[in-house]
Amino acid sequence: MERTRATWTDERLDDLAHRVDDGFRRVDARFDAQDARFNAVDARFDALQRTIIQVGGGMIVTFLVGFAGLIATQL
Repeated sequence: MERTRATWTDERLDDLAHRVDDGFRRVDARFDAQDARFNAVDARFDALQRTIIQVGGGMIVTFLVGFAGLIATQL
């Protein structure tokens, strides 16, 4: 059994090239949307990190003031 060969005219090749280009445009658009979502997640992590640092700093200051008060009352 011999396979029949498909003939690829310039018109068919151009059509294929356009469909491939359209497919890549859609993929690029999806990657752009994914990048936007990653940027939003990065912003949320930055806000969380800032909050953790602020709370941690407040706790350290509170402990230092507490220890200073404890030492001052024992003198």
